[in-house]
Amino acid sequence: MTDWQVFSVKYADRNTRTRRDSFIFDDNHDAPHNMDYFVWVLRKGNKTILVDTGYDEAEATQRDRPILMDPREALKPLGIHPEAITDVIVTHLHYDHAGGLHMFPNATLHMQAAEMAFATGPCMCHDTLRAPFSANHICEAVKRLYSGKIRFYDGEAEIAEGLSVHCIGGHSRGLQCVRVKTQSGWLVLASDAAHYYENFMARKPFPIVVDLQNMLDGFDTLTRLASAPQLIIPGHDPLVRLMFPQHGESHIHRLDVGPNKWIFS
Repeated sequence: MTDWQVFSVKYADRNTRTRRDSFIFDDNHDAPHNMDYFVWVLRKGNKTILVDTGYDEAEATQRDRPILMDPREALKPLGIHPEAITDVIVTHLHYDHAGGLHMFPNATLHMQAAEMAFATGPCMCHDTLRAPFSANHICEAVKRLYSGKIRFYDGEAEIAEGLSVHCIGGHSRGLQCVRVKTQSGWLVLASDAAHYYENFMARKPFPIVVDLQNMLDGFDTLTRLASAPQLIIPGHDPLVRLMFPQHGESHIHRLDVGPNKWIFS
């Protein structure tokens, strides 16, 4: 069996944002624009792989960005025990994607070498570039490195049959998307290569950006890797929950079956 099941698991949201927070080029910059926070679960047979970890209550308090539930609690309906997770694909090391590395103590991390170099290098001398990172999360990644529990990649790499990562950059130097073979075709978890459908469909860059060309080129990469636009999953778009079927609990949606409806022409 080569097809993977893919689930999005929402653990937080921010409903006080405007469109200026999401798009560099937008005329309607004062309009409200909500954001959801997800982790993703890949499952095939007895194998379960987590994509990103979310962040915990301590980080939520520190940043004044409350979570709806601890990611470990959010994963429970899928029968996931944190200690049993052996592999976590880290799309990038921003706090909302790697703020829960400590919650999965037995996992080997899969990330781009460029992301670790970025998060521990001279770019972090700049407050603006450092803002989405938290030192404790980076230290946890370094501890994993010294315990032999990181696998680094440089560009494209196959993690398992029907599962690969692809370096895009743009939003963060070593940001990677995840390509998954599903019953509906090749599905791409864009993570923050596209926070919203509108980012890649209208070619509107997200304001937090290290390399604008890489971000724009990345929109084309997402399209190339996915079997159809409907199988590109943005990292933070509430529309994912509108278009894909709920799986049991209201915060979990199944992605590999494709959308129930597609609201874009």
